[in-house]
Amino acid sequence: ALENAVKIARSYTKRQAVVVFEHGYHGRTNLTMAMTAKNMPYKEGFGPFAPEIYRMPMAYPFRWNGDQTKCAQEALEMVTHKIEKEIGAKNVAAIVIEPIQGEGGFIIPPKGFLPGLVNYAKENGIVFIADEVQTGFGRTGKMFASEDENIEPDIITTAKGIAAGLPLSGVTGRAEIMDSIHISGLGGTYGGNPIACAAALGAIETIEEENLVERANVIGKIMNDALHAMAAKYPIIGEVRGRGGMQAIELIKPGSDEPNSEAQAAIIKYCISQGVLIISAGTYANVIRLLPPLTINEDLLREGLSVLEEAIASIK
Repeated sequence: ALENAVKIARSYTKRQAVVVFEHGYHGRTNLTMAMTAKNMPYKEGFGPFAPEIYRMPMAYPFRWNGDQTKCAQEALEMVTHKIEKEIGAKNVAAIVIEPIQGEGGFIIPPKGFLPGLVNYAKENGIVFIADEVQTGFGRTGKMFASEDENIEPDIITTAKGIAAGLPLSGVTGRAEIMDSIHISGLGGTYGGNPIACAAALGAIETIEEENLVERANVIGKIMNDALHAMAAKYPIIGEVRGRGGMQAIELIKPGSDEPNSEAQAAIIKYCISQGVLIISAGTYANVIRLLPPLTINEDLLREGLSVLEEAIASIK
């Protein structure tokens, strides 16, 4: 999806440069590895990578070097300055960002950062691409995470939740942008697979019929409340963050902001030993992310959270 989105943006703008962000993840093809920030395990030994990819500072409040309340404004100023001085806005085809960074550690940019990027892109004829592969289809308590600040991307990329686990991805965009590609310019052996498309129709129907977008907010509150209660007791939790059914804790060494990757590994190992599968994340390998099915039973969710707390309490 991301590979095609970039091809479309380049075709439409007749430009080459692509702007991405620290902590971002966009895939494992050669181009999307170049767009992805973290080296291990995604990029190590697989270069050289595609050129004309430019990485910008991310608005990451917890690790912002300065006043967190000014993170959005300062990060936006840094990004636009770097684009102007190091690339030239007239050379940028696309700005690509996850509305909430997934593999990077569920980093939620502070209010104002995304709308500022959208406005800058619009003013300079740049295609704004929202990578909603992990955040899309109800996960964050909105159908798409971009809706939280009412931004309107030029292109949205989707996958994962679109077909409830079957291999399918999509690129959706403004007609004038999508139609800029010449006939047969995009394609692939498995494009439009009828079984995957049928699964997507079924998944979307289920999301609507079972009101799973709102359900994401219900389970999100259960997780967020439980994680905040844990943070009040265990100093290895530096921050709780998330939106809807996409919640995380960032682990630190008590008394500092230093990432605690050892605690992450120990917590995951303990949870697996108790039959609870949780996922790691974070550039510094110190984030535990929770992405339960939106259909999960609340008692089962609370049981899983209790195992997670046992794991955290076991860290010495």
